[in-house]
Amino acid sequence: MKSIKISIPSLIENIKIIESFIDNAKERFHIDDDIYGNIMISVTECVSNAILHGNKGDASKNVDLELHFDEEEIKFIIKDEGSGFEFDELKDPTAPENLEKAGGRGIFIMKHLADDVSFEEEGRKTILKFYMY
Repeated sequence: MKSIKISIPSLIENIKIIESFIDNAKERFHIDDDIYGNIMISVTECVSNAILHGNKGDASKNVDLELHFDEEEIKFIIKDEGSGFEFDELKDPTAPENLEKAGGRGIFIMKHLADDVSFEEEGRKTILKFYMY
């Protein structure tokens, strides 16, 4: 298994660094165009959540991104220094009663684009998996 890591200060403009990281991974690991878009949207959404909600935009706190690659799957681990969140109590943002409310859409998108999404460490750590076939 191959892996690479990056750590960025919690500034929303650092999403550009994450996009470059994903572009480099696409070249290095020959990621198929079919899943590349899903990876880009999911990982950047997750990192921006970590910056804005997890670390509350505090530039003294970092967001860590790890990529683990093998023939069968590519896994992204995103970790922030926040206090976590109640990931078991997320409401469906597409339900009529929730359409007016902000929040939950990013995770909803990630769950639809990634093959597997899981949360650890009270929600400070998100694991996104994409199957390579």
